[in-house]
Amino acid sequence: MFDRIAFRYDFLNHFLSGGIDVSWRRKAIRELAEINPQIILDVATGTADMPLMMIKYLQPKKITGIDISEKMLEIGRKKISGLKSESLIELQSGDSESIDFSDNCFDAITVAFGVRNFENLEKGLTEIFRVLKPGGKLIILEFSKPQNKFFRKLCDFYFRFITPGIGKLVSKNRDAYQYLDKSVEAFPEGENFLRILQKCNYTNTYYKALTLGICTIYGAWKALPNH
Repeated sequence: MFDRIAFRYDFLNHFLSGGIDVSWRRKAIRELAEINPQIILDVATGTADMPLMMIKYLQPKKITGIDISEKMLEIGRKKISGLKSESLIELQSGDSESIDFSDNCFDAITVAFGVRNFENLEKGLTEIFRVLKPGGKLIILEFSKPQNKFFRKLCDFYFRFITPGIGKLVSKNRDAYQYLDKSVEAFPEGENFLRILQKCNYTNTYYKALTLGICTIYGAWKALPNH
């Protein structure tokens, strides 16, 4: 599905969110500034928006982005090609539930708008935990449902009717943008998601709602030994 919409993915993300998705990503990345991570993994990296922004705000030594959609990765590589930071970013095919890296090798891991697509949520989070270094931090950025009833109804209407219509018009794929609404509805957000993170052995979990609750940042740590 993501291969089929890859050629219009960036445009639709920015258009459908009114460009505010850029601000959401920036705020998520700044949640990592306190630990100054040098080796970072971006899961479900898509077209590499997160790695490119991380270079600007975090100045790490190396960022690896993985995604199951090869078409998305192709577009990401084109965006990176020729930039001064090209050597700092590596994009490769990879699945969140079977990450091809050894234990304890990343200072920080991010997932932006991808965790709700994990086929097995706990398996994916456990695999991420495995490759995160002790003392490392996970930051997840994901859509959520606003608590304000009026605003929630407005968002429901937008996701259910407007988004698929525009998606069909621009990318010729209505189903992919109908899936967006269904996956947001099904995602166990807020405190429910924190409980899942804790079940997967993460500590000091928290969340921050953005833009009246349309989007949420989740943070979690892999504890140091004996902590």
